[in-house]
Amino acid sequence: MSRFRPSWMVTLILAITLVACGGQAVTPSPTPVAEAPTPAPTALAPTAAPPTLAPTPATPAAPVTNLTEGCVTDYDPDLDYFPEKVALQDATGWTIEYFNNYKLITVLNPWRDADVQFRYALVQCGTPAPPDVGDAQVIEVPVRSIITMSTTQLPHLKELDLLDYLIGVDSFQYINTPEVVKLVEAGKLKEIGSGAELNLEQAIDLEPDLVMTYGVGNLEFDSHPKLLEAGLKVAMNSEYMEPTPLGRAEWIKFTAAFFNREAAATEVYAGIASRYAEMAATARAVTDKPTVFSGAPFRGTWYMPGGNSYAAKLLADAGAAYLWADDTSTGSMQLSFEEVLDRARDADIWVNPGSWKSLGEGLAQDERFAQFAAFQNGKVFNNNKRLNANGGNDYWETGVTNPDLVLADLIAIFHPELLPDHELFFYRRLE
Repeated sequence: MSRFRPSWMVTLILAITLVACGGQAVTPSPTPVAEAPTPAPTALAPTAAPPTLAPTPATPAAPVTNLTEGCVTDYDPDLDYFPEKVALQDATGWTIEYFNNYKLITVLNPWRDADVQFRYALVQCGTPAPPDVGDAQVIEVPVRSIITMSTTQLPHLKELDLLDYLIGVDSFQYINTPEVVKLVEAGKLKEIGSGAELNLEQAIDLEPDLVMTYGVGNLEFDSHPKLLEAGLKVAMNSEYMEPTPLGRAEWIKFTAAFFNREAAATEVYAGIASRYAEMAATARAVTDKPTVFSGAPFRGTWYMPGGNSYAAKLLADAGAAYLWADDTSTGSMQLSFEEVLDRARDADIWVNPGSWKSLGEGLAQDERFAQFAAFQNGKVFNNNKRLNANGGNDYWETGVTNPDLVLADLIAIFHPELLPDHELFFYRRLE
């Protein structure tokens, strides 16, 4: 038999073999043919445009300064809206904690022997208020208008360039700050009174973002209960409770926090503290210190500053040997005339004798003052050189925020050789 088989028979046998083995049929490769010529190019149909995607929202840039004008318009909970913060060095009466979009301030000791504290959640406007601040009063910042209830708060606004936001005060009578006096004269400020004389309707009509006040723990004098009851935002400023001059001055940072002006307050305070520290170091180093006492009787009682008080600290920093430096109290001691005369009869210098403007006024009150050597030698100095027409004393206005100016006066009194060109600013020598 011939061994030749037709091609169709070979293909059939191969297929049967693969199926029997469980394989897949394989189609033989076609016989190669000549490549067809490339057709002439033709116009192509336009390619469909890719679908348009919604733009990815831009992530707000992290702030590099605090927002002092306007509000946040594109809130991001992960951003820190207060890159400029304050840190306290000398003030002990308040604390501040920073969170991304709010600050938590606590006033620790609003008045002597207080059994209450005041807390404030200062929320960056345009961002949500935190849900877990307890009894803290929520206040949006930066505030845009303020009423002040103490002249000591006015220099804060001046130094921080915020007087344009001042709309009211407790009283015009005792103001010394020239820029504020001009606002009064221009009719740009309103009086709201205080304590029993508080004009609550006037305060409400002004619609302030903030009322900054203080308390003494006596409802007859305190204004904050009525202001809070009326729904106003009220901040308790207790700088007067600080036992040191720099501690009181640092409350400018407290005021600044409500306006997001931490950077400005830090700069202002750094200058004050630096000047004060430099002068104090020089005066404290003097070995020959004059003996000094302070005050005068009021209704039969001589209120002498305690050895750890604000006044005693100033005297020590000015290089004085304060005769009651061994006392440990931060307030005032209540002494009799005889007790003071017994210790201070031969003292070198007498400072702050009440409201006297001359030695003659002192003798008119009590001829026994002439028994003090300081009185006899004409070494009596009072801090009332800068009084306004109503008796408002700038020592308790400008001087609280600027203790370096007070210290310079005292050093010039106790150690004139250290500041030979200094002209007394708050003090005057009584004639």
